[in-house]
Amino acid sequence: MLQLKSILNVIDNSGAVWAECIRVLHGGKYARIGDEIVVVVNKAKSNAVATASGIPKVKKGDVRHALVVRARKETLRPDGRYVRFDDNACVLLNKQGEPLGTRVLGVVSGELRQKRWMKLLSLAPKVI
Repeated sequence: MLQLKSILNVIDNSGAVWAECIRVLHGGKYARIGDEIVVVVNKAKSNAVATASGIPKVKKGDVRHALVVRARKETLRPDGRYVRFDDNACVLLNKQGEPLGTRVLGVVSGELRQKRWMKLLSLAPKVI
């Protein structure tokens, strides 16, 4: 469960390292795995992946939409098991709702399948 001021790792190759949640978009107080949030980039790589024009995709202070892909708070699965991760992580999204980066650099939760994020699942190296 993520809320205002929660710090997340960014696990795509967009150039961001850490992001801070500033808004939960679905109207509730907390965000769970598969929810969209608005984040501000707190730390970005200086040698980030650049677009064709040579400008990095993100820099410190950018406000972006993001998708929560891992959460420290345990999630109940339909078969009765709980799944919990070591950190909170997100993937940045562009204005069309697609992943900003071209690669996902860590595992993602299987709950994204029920939320219809198939493009993101295909980019992930492992789904748990």
